[in-house]
Amino acid sequence: MIATMQTIDAQWESEATTGHVVSGELDLTHKVILYLDDITVSFDGFKALNNLSLAIDAGELRCIIGPNGAGKTTMMDVITGKTRPDTGTAFFGQTMDLTRMTEPQIAHAGIGRKFQKPTVFEKHTVFENLELAMKADKRVRRALFARLSGEERDRIAEVLKRIRLDRHADRVAGLLSHGQKQWLEIGMLLMQEPRLLLLDEPVAGMTDEETERTAELFVSLAGEHSLVVVEHDMSFVGALGGKVTVLCDGAVLAEGDLATVQADPRVIEVYLGR
Repeated sequence: MIATMQTIDAQWESEATTGHVVSGELDLTHKVILYLDDITVSFDGFKALNNLSLAIDAGELRCIIGPNGAGKTTMMDVITGKTRPDTGTAFFGQTMDLTRMTEPQIAHAGIGRKFQKPTVFEKHTVFENLELAMKADKRVRRALFARLSGEERDRIAEVLKRIRLDRHADRVAGLLSHGQKQWLEIGMLLMQEPRLLLLDEPVAGMTDEETERTAELFVSLAGEHSLVVVEHDMSFVGALGGKVTVLCDGAVLAEGDLATVQADPRVIEVYLGR
C-alpha cells in the first residue's frame, strides 16, 4: 500500500511540474473571462456549432437560451475540453487556450460545470460532500491522513450558509429534496473555487420556491464569479436579469436583455413561438 501511494504521489508531482496540471493566475487584463471566436464543431457532417463567437465578461451572469439542437451543450463541451472544435479559438482569460488543455487542466484552471441532473455522494452527509469536493492537494497521502484545518472548516461553513444547507450539514445527501441536491452540487463546485461556472438547466424539476431561491443564489454569486446559465424557464431567466444570448443552428441569433430578445421576430419564429 505504501509503495502504491508513493507511486501515485510521484505521478501527481510529475504532472504538476510538466504542465499537465495547470497553474498560474488568470489574466483578466481586458475584463473578458471567456472568449470564443469562430468555433465550428461538426458531427457526421452536421454542424453543431457554426462559427460561434461569444464573449463573457469577468463577473458577468449570462443566460443562454435557444431551441433543442441549438448547440448549447456542445458549446459547454468545447469550453470544458470534452469536445475539440474543428476550427476556431477558445480562451479563458487572455492566455489560457482551452483548445490545447485537457479536461482536468481546465477544471483546475477555474472552470466548473454543473449538469442538469445533480450528482452528489448520496451515502455521505452534506458536510462530507463539500469536504470531498474541496480544492486541495489530492495526493493519496493527503486524502487519507489529513484533518481539516480551522480555515477549511470555516470555508465549508461559509458555503453551507450560502447554499442554504447549513441546517442540513449532518444530513445524508440521499435524503435531500431534488432542489437541495442541486444546491449541494453547486456548493461542491464552489468548494473548487472556480472563476467561471457553467450551469445546465439548474432549476429543472424544482418547486417555485426552490427556483426563486436559486435565482437569489446566482445573483449573489455574480461579480465574485462569472456564470453562464443554460435554461428554458423564461421566468427564471427574467429573475436573473442581465444579458441573454439566443443560440440557433450553432450560432448566435440574438443578444440583449430578456425583453429585447423576446420581442425579436427571429427569436419568436425559431424558439418562443413554438
